[in-house]
Amino acid sequence: MLRRILFGLAGLLVIAIGSGLWLWRDIPGAEIEKRYANAASRFVTIDGVRFHYRDEGSGPTVVLLHANFSNMIDWDPWVEALRDRYRVVRFDFTSHGLTGPDPTGDYTQERTLALTEKLIDELGLERISIAGTSMGGTMAIHYTAKHPDRVERLILLSPGSLEGRERKERSGQIPRFVYVLARFLPRALPEAMLTDGFGQPENLPPALIDRWHDLWRREGNREAQLDRLSQYEAGDIESVVRSIGVPVLLLWGEKNTTAVFTQAAEFRELLHDAPSLTFISYPQVGHMAVEEAGPAIGRDVRAWLDGPAEVPQG
Repeated sequence: MLRRILFGLAGLLVIAIGSGLWLWRDIPGAEIEKRYANAASRFVTIDGVRFHYRDEGSGPTVVLLHANFSNMIDWDPWVEALRDRYRVVRFDFTSHGLTGPDPTGDYTQERTLALTEKLIDELGLERISIAGTSMGGTMAIHYTAKHPDRVERLILLSPGSLEGRERKERSGQIPRFVYVLARFLPRALPEAMLTDGFGQPENLPPALIDRWHDLWRREGNREAQLDRLSQYEAGDIESVVRSIGVPVLLLWGEKNTTAVFTQAAEFRELLHDAPSLTFISYPQVGHMAVEEAGPAIGRDVRAWLDGPAEVPQG
């Protein structure tokens, strides 16, 4: 009897694992594009990477760089706030969204920045304002410091660069067993990450969890993202931030538990030599501020872009 019970439990476990592997399998690129590409979606190959991007509106150009684990669709509220007067360009980083993995297997900060530079060049964007959140904020900082002649304004939303600095010593220490997530990734994982990233998690939309889970499962993305976690470092971010010489809008959620709110004061000090600095905080917002409070923050960004660039720091 015991033997039959044990065999039965083993059979149920195999069925459960098999069902999970089917439910959480990779989604082919063509299939995921049918779900999440739209009429504005474009694709361009840069240095072997087929990038997904959208280029909407007309006027002065604003480039939006999304967070790690996120995707460019999350910028929709900002695009709605800007595109009647601005040209808004956004794209999925490698290992994210509809772009997918980098054939080189290189997800370092240097490679990510180089691909960002090449994509901006390919699209013929000569003068831009650039905005980024979390990892995208780090990229926006590095791009601005490297191309001060091309960037008019810099927008940073909980950039996370200092949090990345604090974790530098753990870089490259992703245990191999974690790669099981490349095959077995329950919806509960993006749900937990988003819940932790919302200042008011009761407002987390189930559709957002579903989209993140789907896009994480775009074929190749999961393993590529684990590679990124092993390889990526923010770099010598403090000296880079100090070198910024364009007007800056700094935005931060006060309930941020990833790039904690106290880092905002450190950023403000590092940006002391910027010609102007405007700071806005959001009391009920966490790290996933684009997803949690996109429309409200988008309106603040629009008002700042519409205003004069040179407002002396107080």
